[in-house]
Amino acid sequence: MADAHPTLTGERVTLRPGHAEDASTLQAILAEPSVARWWGQPETHEEILATLRGEDDSVVLVIEVDGEVAGAIQYSEEEDPDYRHAGIDIYLGTAGQGQGYGTEAVALLAQFLIERRGHHRLVIDPAADNIRAIRCYTAVGFRPVGIMRQYERGADGTWHDGLLMDMLARELVEPP
Repeated sequence: MADAHPTLTGERVTLRPGHAEDASTLQAILAEPSVARWWGQPETHEEILATLRGEDDSVVLVIEVDGEVAGAIQYSEEEDPDYRHAGIDIYLGTAGQGQGYGTEAVALLAQFLIERRGHHRLVIDPAADNIRAIRCYTAVGFRPVGIMRQYERGADGTWHDGLLMDMLARELVEPP
């Protein structure tokens, strides 16, 4: 199977394995109000380092724009052959939002997961009211499957709905 920690280069973004020196920047991005709104309280520096070292089930790649860390994208894989698929999650700092970087990053990772990791189906699960994220994922080829009621606890302590979206390999809109 292809390398699980690739460097993927698009027209404007690069996805690469993270390094210890990226942890502080990622923590600062997670603390930005436009990110924390959806991701909650940022992880500690040590938790981010552990994630970058691959100490959990997800593979995290740093998103770079013009050589600067702009956010992160991660994936996890279900290996049971009867249910095999991959899930994606992403965050971008405020400076990188609304410019198409997220769409390009998701498309690059989706293409990698389909072509090099052999997945036929991908899932992503934004907050149901995160219109910007839903628009981004739809542009790549994801389709709404359904609302997951009271799916995650928000920063305000109340439960919020999530939108389950999926995409079959043939539905991928290729990155630029």
